[in-house]
Amino acid sequence: MPNHKEIQNKAIHQRKNKISVLFLFLVLFMGIFLFSVLNTISSDRRIPSHNTTIYDRSFRGAIISADDYTLSSSEKTYQAVVRGASIDPDKKALFVKLFSIYSGIPEKKILKKFKNRKGQEIKGNIILSKTIHARSAMQLKSLAYKLQKLDVFQPIKTRSGIEVVYGLDIIENGESRRFPLKDVLSPILGYVGDKSDGRYTRPSGKKGLERAYEKHITSKKNGYFQGKRDVVGAVIHDKNSIKMQRVDGLDLHLNIPLALQRRVELMIDQMKLSIDADEIIVGIMESKTGKILSLASSERYDPSYIRQKDIAALVPKFTEYPYEAGSVLKPLTIAMALDKKRITPDTWFKTGYKKFDITGGQSVSDDDYFESLPVTDIIVHSSNIGTSQISWLLTGKEFREGLLKFGIAQKTGIDLTRDLPGSLKPLRLLDHKMHRANSSFGYGMMVTFTQLMKAYSAFNNDGLAMTPRLVDYLQDAKGNHYTLEPEIGNVQAVNKKSAGQVHDILLEVVKRGTGVKAQYPGLEIGGKTGTAHIAKNGRYVREYHSSFYGFANDKEGHKYTIGALVIRAKKPYKYFASQSAVPTFRRMIDILVELDYLKPEGGLEVSSPEIKVEPKIPPKIIHEPTVVQKAEEKKVTVEPVKKPAPTVKELFKIEKTPTPKPKPVNTTPAKDKSTQELFEDLF
Repeated sequence: MPNHKEIQNKAIHQRKNKISVLFLFLVLFMGIFLFSVLNTISSDRRIPSHNTTIYDRSFRGAIISADDYTLSSSEKTYQAVVRGASIDPDKKALFVKLFSIYSGIPEKKILKKFKNRKGQEIKGNIILSKTIHARSAMQLKSLAYKLQKLDVFQPIKTRSGIEVVYGLDIIENGESRRFPLKDVLSPILGYVGDKSDGRYTRPSGKKGLERAYEKHITSKKNGYFQGKRDVVGAVIHDKNSIKMQRVDGLDLHLNIPLALQRRVELMIDQMKLSIDADEIIVGIMESKTGKILSLASSERYDPSYIRQKDIAALVPKFTEYPYEAGSVLKPLTIAMALDKKRITPDTWFKTGYKKFDITGGQSVSDDDYFESLPVTDIIVHSSNIGTSQISWLLTGKEFREGLLKFGIAQKTGIDLTRDLPGSLKPLRLLDHKMHRANSSFGYGMMVTFTQLMKAYSAFNNDGLAMTPRLVDYLQDAKGNHYTLEPEIGNVQAVNKKSAGQVHDILLEVVKRGTGVKAQYPGLEIGGKTGTAHIAKNGRYVREYHSSFYGFANDKEGHKYTIGALVIRAKKPYKYFASQSAVPTFRRMIDILVELDYLKPEGGLEVSSPEIKVEPKIPPKIIHEPTVVQKAEEKKVTVEPVKKPAPTVKELFKIEKTPTPKPKPVNTTPAKDKSTQELFEDLF
């Protein structure tokens, strides 16, 4: 049997174990308690906080015209949320009626929101609309207060047994993009899509300037105001409150004045109808700076409401539509040969061939027969035979490098989303006389509208081809201006003397060649026509690109490079550039004169022939005009009509709906009107 001492030791040992276990329990309990306290302190609790934060989300930058009209801007959007079970059933019809009036949403559409797919009433949260704009949001917030006063909402018991009244909540959920002038300046402006982080939606550029300047105009940093709250939840402004200013995206300020752009757009819309063309593209650029004053297409769309039929128009053809240039490339060929001193403007070439063999079993011919022509008249009469022979005075390498210096087969550097380079035959082919001849008058190569605008600016700017620029500068909220250098700069295409010689040749084209319809007394007008077949499935068809690129200058130093491209004019004989692109070019000059961008010497104002929109006639077989008919067409001269320039309403008179009351006629001449008055005339 164990003795007394052993029993006593065993009892002491047991007590020690019990005390140790109890101590461990106490330590564990204390640890759990301290962890709970720490977790309570560090975590967000459901009790009202003494501090609150008001967020001020930043905006995407706006796009603004040169005459300070907002073309694209952002505004906040809100969503309306209500709890289905919180609406008194007897007053549900009143709620739906009032919400429909304030929001503009039909009652039937609102009632559908209250039921699920099975047709059962939804008791939880219901999103009535996700696209409420700021003005409507303010009105709906006012409605929410009135509905509370009318006892439309009934209390709901929570799981804890507390009765809570849920009302109509108007919650900020994103930012939307506004295009207040609808299709004006599209597709240059481009369009946006939605980019969401789950709770907040922002616009994201998809095309045009919205995409090209995405990283500069996108929202930069949200602002907030943080401080103690009072009993009603309002932030107290004191020395301890913290305010952080938001940083919005930069605003884009364009070189394009809205008054000029809209005039040009309305004009080409009418011209398109007049000649039944698929599309007309035009541009006006300052020859000295490269600033684009107008870049317009007859195919436009409303960026805030894009329809299925608008998809083709989403692509800006100015930079994304390569085509075979035709005869407008001939001045470039002449300029390169002049630059290399292989010819002078007075060098004569034999052109008296009915068919001129360019080897390889191929031959070219001219519309007009001349036994021989000097270089100047080769361009004036657009001789394929003469241009081919001039191209042979250059090597394949010289010819190719010369075109590259003009910017052909290269990106122009214009600030748009995509700037396609087009294409040029490789050196191994251009070493062959046949390929060099074809390329010399614009076939077998692909160019874009902006490439030719850049190239032709060299003939009006001492040989320096200017990079086209849409954006003048970027501006922040403090008014600071920032400019971005183009990725591809200006290029010296040819020397000053050669550019001047081609300049003078282009003047002769307008004086006595295919460009006579572009004449304007008191102004220096030059340019070159081009009528090129369109290729389909590897074969040329009876469809054409008609174009006219050139310049218009006055004695006061205003110098503009102007281009007009007509795609598939289908009215009889309107596919000739002299019947479509040249009159379009001339009407742009009329607009420039009316708005004081050009000032003719002597103050003469000559109006272009009225644009006539004839009804479509059934298709019929169109015979090619004879050589004599074409020659007669080229020799037509335009006699100045000494009468005041037509107003915008006279030039673009389209009556869609009868006007109830005629407005008083403003007799102020267009050139004396303010930008605001001109803008109001257009709309």
